[in-house]
Amino acid sequence: MHQGSMKAWLESSHLSGANSTYVEEMYEAYQEDPTSVSDDWRAVFEQLPPVNGASADVPEASHSKIRDYFRSLAQEGRSKGTSRVSDPDVDAKQVKVLQLINAYRFRGHQSANLDPLELWKRDTVAELDPAFHGLTSEDMEREFNTGSFAYGGDTLKLGELVKALKATYCGSIGAEYMHITDTEEKRWIQQRLEPSLGKGSYDKAVKTRILEGLNAAEGMEKYLGAKFPGAKRFSLEGGDALVPMMREIIYRAGEAGTKEIVVGMAHRGRLNVLVNILGKRPAELFDEFAGKHHETLGSGDVKYHQGFSSDFETPGGNVHLALAFNPSHLEIVNPVVMGSVRARLDRRGSEDGLQVMPITIHGDSAIAGQGIVQETFNMSQTRGFKVGGSIRIVVNNQVGFTTSNHQDVRSTEYCTDIAKMVQAPIFHVNADDPEAVAFVSQLAVDYRNTFKRDVVIELVCYRRHGHNEADEPSATQPLMYAKIKKHPTPRKIYADKLIAENSIAADDVTAMINNYRDALDQGDCVVKEWRPMTLHTVDWTPYLNREWDESFESGMTRERLQNLADKISYVPESHKLHSRVAKIYNDRVAMAKGEKLMDWGFAETLAYASILEDKQRVRITGQDSGRGTFFHRHAVLHNQNDGTTYLPLRHVAKEQGPIDITDSVLSEASVLAFEYGYATAEPGGLTIWEAQFGDFANCAQVVIDQFLSSGEQKWGRLCGLTMLLPHGYEGQGPEHSSARLERFLQLCANHNMQVCVPSTPAQVYHMLRRQVVRPMRRPLVVMSPKSLLRHPLAVSSLDELANGQFQNVIGEIDTLDAAKVDRVVFCSGKVYYELLERRRKENIDNVALVRVEQLYPFPHEEMAVALKDYQHVTDFVWCQEEPQNQGAWYCSQHHFWAAIPKGAQLSYAGRDASAAPACGYPELHTHQQESLITSALKLK
Repeated sequence: MHQGSMKAWLESSHLSGANSTYVEEMYEAYQEDPTSVSDDWRAVFEQLPPVNGASADVPEASHSKIRDYFRSLAQEGRSKGTSRVSDPDVDAKQVKVLQLINAYRFRGHQSANLDPLELWKRDTVAELDPAFHGLTSEDMEREFNTGSFAYGGDTLKLGELVKALKATYCGSIGAEYMHITDTEEKRWIQQRLEPSLGKGSYDKAVKTRILEGLNAAEGMEKYLGAKFPGAKRFSLEGGDALVPMMREIIYRAGEAGTKEIVVGMAHRGRLNVLVNILGKRPAELFDEFAGKHHETLGSGDVKYHQGFSSDFETPGGNVHLALAFNPSHLEIVNPVVMGSVRARLDRRGSEDGLQVMPITIHGDSAIAGQGIVQETFNMSQTRGFKVGGSIRIVVNNQVGFTTSNHQDVRSTEYCTDIAKMVQAPIFHVNADDPEAVAFVSQLAVDYRNTFKRDVVIELVCYRRHGHNEADEPSATQPLMYAKIKKHPTPRKIYADKLIAENSIAADDVTAMINNYRDALDQGDCVVKEWRPMTLHTVDWTPYLNREWDESFESGMTRERLQNLADKISYVPESHKLHSRVAKIYNDRVAMAKGEKLMDWGFAETLAYASILEDKQRVRITGQDSGRGTFFHRHAVLHNQNDGTTYLPLRHVAKEQGPIDITDSVLSEASVLAFEYGYATAEPGGLTIWEAQFGDFANCAQVVIDQFLSSGEQKWGRLCGLTMLLPHGYEGQGPEHSSARLERFLQLCANHNMQVCVPSTPAQVYHMLRRQVVRPMRRPLVVMSPKSLLRHPLAVSSLDELANGQFQNVIGEIDTLDAAKVDRVVFCSGKVYYELLERRRKENIDNVALVRVEQLYPFPHEEMAVALKDYQHVTDFVWCQEEPQNQGAWYCSQHHFWAAIPKGAQLSYAGRDASAAPACGYPELHTHQQESLITSALKLK
């Protein structure tokens, strides 16, 4: 509305003239919530002149300025004889009515009927009482303008309005969304909630479907309880509505065009979801309860950690469902799910996120208590990790393990308050009202698909049994469980409701129960929408049953490498580089021409270029991945004039694989878990997580322990993720030296992962290519260098890249008389160059140096070749920079013993055992380093 038309509107309005108080109060309501006033008034206020230096985006004006502005308009109207005066008392109450509407939108959820047990003790919300706003019983029969309240037209009697507000905001759904700053999102939610008074309208078919879900949820738990009494199953009973909720979400998503849904959830209700949503055969589950074991399945895992995949038929087409495997560290599965979804979206080219949807199911205490939840929320809208929004369901059974007092498990009113950090709408819903559950399920899907943002549903329920079925909950919650024992089940409540309203016959309800029980007896799939999987977009078959020693072809011609070297060293003249980066690229031009030997950064980048030219994907994330923590990679080039970026790796071929290099959020656990999830859903290409310093991986240890190292053994899940962990003792103290090599080696067994310590640019080139070309997908853990990135001896030629391959062991490179050698020193990484330089300086010719570039799986055959000329030697030494109780000494010593000749001795040269990874004093560091070098070379 332009200023001229706004004046005309005001001049003809009864709200001009003496009603400045009304206008001011209306404006206050607008400032609190722009959606609380009508469209006309909002248009007026949005056109107000900014004051106090406010920008166009924040048109905040002082109240005195507003009064003066409207008085001037009113005076102009009086001079034209068009102004009219209305009753100031009535107009003042009109503003109070708008404030009452706003109060329900803001705080109605605090008076909603959410707890099925009615045990919640909640303070009365004064603002929801009309009297609080000065509205009396006499006002109840008066008609008022309802502003933007989307029910019943522009005006309603106050009594009808209050009734509608209570129905919408204080029924079985408590909607929290007014913390969202985006007006469009708030208006969208209001338009979905208010016209229907927060209720769905369902025909008999949908009501029957909802009841079938409740019947299946209850029937499954009762059957397991009778068949396997006392066995742990983490029953869903009390939260049965989760099953119809999931079904409605899948149906709605399928209608919208979603092709895949990835689910992550904790233990409670998992068996129910497996059987009643994903269609796992009950007979298979019963075998797991009976303890049957298949030799081909590795160690296996408990049944409530298991994942599953299937296709689910919806009217909009089949939807592929994948339930992620999940260890007992419950919430860590959240970023894993998001990573899997991102991989699937990238593969499908679905940039808006519509085709793949993540659903995470949380416990009330876990979502509030575990920091990985915050980390995952924080990633949700970032460039490298967004997935088009997720649906997060909280099964709030009001008991955290055995703690019933929420003051012991969180510091907020709701367990879902964490979601407000990303302005996600939160819908609390009473689990005993399954139609309300269905309504918010559909609402959540539509919101997610519309705004590409996270949305939270809190399913407020209870837990009919203890934390597990062997637990006695009455010991810690006597009052709650006395009430639960008398409380009818959700299925019973809803069935009685449908019978009473003649939506379904009592006999049909009984038949439904019996038919489901019979289906469980038969052991076959009980999900009528289950379909055989045909929607997989990736084939893992080429990577199954592969071994380390399987031959593969990774070579490239020198001409092809030369061409790639030219392309990745080219930068357009218009893209002005920082002077230090320009020098690096000038050197790379010389390296590409063969005028200089290749350094680490150039060889590494060439590996990526070769993978991309093969039309494979490369994805790298980490806190400084674009440039490299130690200023070596510079794959993302920043224009010093305008801040734009240029990636030479995106210009290696007309048709090439995609590359994403993302500086990640400042997190290790969530980002590593995300990349693990990505790599488990995308076997092709190269997926890399790079730590800023290797020991930062400490913060992601649960991902390493429970997913990376053991996922294949427990679940049969392959993963080709690569971890680059800067490692090396440079005198930078205990937190910036060690990538905790010993922890990875301790986890190594069953050929579960590779642990490599490359020492030359050619080695890192071949190692990265091998990870993609070799038809095996297992994690690669790299102790990557710091000082070697620019070490004058750590260089390689183009021919070494073109003609070589990764060497698991590198034998002696100097020309030594093998007959004179009486000591062989094994080592890995940076310390090799210190030993080499010192040996050359001291002209030592009786000590040979052998580098172990792959510590696991230990390369016994290659080591035998490297030691072929030293079978007469009896003195062997393992030299490391790490303290004796750390590094490779204890975990790999048995491999060294197996490698040396019979009768030979093996000793240790390195730092003494230490509780800390490294010392913090430079002088002490230098002394220790000198000591281990001289000890290894027999200089003392």
